[in-house]
Amino acid sequence: MKKNNFLFLFIFILLLVVTTNSYAQCAMCKTGVESDLKNGGSIGRNLNFGILYLMAIPYVALITGGYFFFRKQINAKLKGWKDKYFPAKQAN
Repeated sequence: MKKNNFLFLFIFILLLVVTTNSYAQCAMCKTGVESDLKNGGSIGRNLNFGILYLMAIPYVALITGGYFFFRKQINAKLKGWKDKYFPAKQAN
């Protein structure tokens, strides 16, 4: 089991470290944005914001879904930590 965890961690770190240049716009979008920027427009800035927005939505959905799926385990773990590190005060 530990060997699998090490392999997963190694592949994850490798994917984070190894990067390549990528150009994600199609030729029509790139041409339109470049011509708009030459004329003083702001479509390029808005296009980049839209790309970041679309990139963030799946992460928000996964985090929210993960919380609702694992909330019993999360709350039990938090309660255990609370009881361990902040014990209830004894009544005199």
